[in-house]
Amino acid sequence: MPILLYYFLISIFCVCSLHAHAQKKRSTQDLPNIVLIYADDLGYGDLGTYGALEFETPHLDQLAAEGMRFTNFEVTQAVCSASRASILTGCYANRLSMGGALNPHAKKGLHPDEETLAELVKRAADYSTAMYGKWHLGHLKPFLPTRQGFDEYVGVPYSNDMWKWNYDMKLATEETHARKASYPELPLMAGDTVYKELQDLDDQAELTTIYTKKAVEFIHKNKEKPFFLCVPHSMPHVPLAVSDKFKGKSAQGLYGDVIMEIDWSVGEIVKALEQNGLTENTLLIFTSDNGPWLNFGEHAGSTAGLREGKGTSFEGGVRVPCIMKWPRQIKAGQVCNKLAATIDFFPTIAEILQVELPDKKIDGVSILPLMKGEAGAKPREVFYYYYQRNALEAVRRDHWKLVLPHTHRTYVAQEPGKGGVFGSIDHVQTEMALYDLRRDPGERYDVQSYYPEIVKELQKLATQAREDLGDELHNIEGPNIRAAGHISQF
Repeated sequence: MPILLYYFLISIFCVCSLHAHAQKKRSTQDLPNIVLIYADDLGYGDLGTYGALEFETPHLDQLAAEGMRFTNFEVTQAVCSASRASILTGCYANRLSMGGALNPHAKKGLHPDEETLAELVKRAADYSTAMYGKWHLGHLKPFLPTRQGFDEYVGVPYSNDMWKWNYDMKLATEETHARKASYPELPLMAGDTVYKELQDLDDQAELTTIYTKKAVEFIHKNKEKPFFLCVPHSMPHVPLAVSDKFKGKSAQGLYGDVIMEIDWSVGEIVKALEQNGLTENTLLIFTSDNGPWLNFGEHAGSTAGLREGKGTSFEGGVRVPCIMKWPRQIKAGQVCNKLAATIDFFPTIAEILQVELPDKKIDGVSILPLMKGEAGAKPREVFYYYYQRNALEAVRRDHWKLVLPHTHRTYVAQEPGKGGVFGSIDHVQTEMALYDLRRDPGERYDVQSYYPEIVKELQKLATQAREDLGDELHNIEGPNIRAAGHISQF
């Protein structure tokens, strides 16, 4: 080959390589940062823009003013592990065999074969990923965040009440609370190791600050590349604890103090984004894992009049606040009244990043058209309600909700607790009822006799759900349920 031709071809190759590298770098810079923050047991009425009283949430209110506030936003189950599995995978929790709330003796967790949001974004590009907060999808090493796509993790592996202390802050005994007495110390983890044991409420009072500082450091450290940051707060799950910065600040008491500190945390994260010039191209989401634990009285939040609370499939248990801000795509000051859910995060982010969904069944739908404010957009029309068992408890289409016969906990007419100690609950049987959530968000007035055709349509949807996911109450096995991970497999 003539020497001149050789150098010509080499130069063409170098130019093409540099161009391809530049294109790749530019496209990476265009990818959005994603910040997902969710509180624990925060009620629908616990933010200023959702009607909170006697405490202020200025940073979250500002977030809503600059972005979009959702008013019909649901979680898949009103309990920790199940809800969090759905948030990270886009699936109904029972599809993943992840019901209830895993305790420190659990031998299972979210199966590592399931793809999480952290793994999804890494498929799209070279994202940095971190979680600072409560995990609750398996505390054993094969199931921890660092094995599920997160580069960094600092937090508690399960709920902050899963320790040796009773709710009256006396050490549990076999007589007072045998299960709590058997629990280990509450661990604060870094990666997959314990670096501190939380001994008392003073230790817990620093959790929100620890999560916030780690989140801010992560943003500063990763300002030059896209990142996915997840901050699942331990609060306001009982027992409540707040740092000295906010102790006694709220007219509502300790619960208000805790929410004000979470609001401060959001403000610190927003500030870090602004300081690094990342605001315009960051999708910031704030929500809750489920509604309030009402039998804790003034240590619980508000449903803003929705029926029941945590641990039920009524709206007080599963409808939560959700605020999104993304200046490049979401116009300021928007309110979305369309149906959406936490299972929709996964496919929405997949569409944003233009990455294929996993081969496995995903239950969420992309709500990007809602976020963009597209006229007539209605990506989600149907939603199914479960709680712990694989039993369908209700089905919703648009504003119509058909509650199916089932036994449920109730807080109605029960005396709530006080001072951090739980009150009483009861369990009752509910029969089939149809509610028009447009006019009756409190689910008080059964209108099935007026709309028999709606009942039939929703019953058909219920049949379809049972054929897919099964139903223990009807002795129907779910052909499309996937197994959780069990420590014996690893």
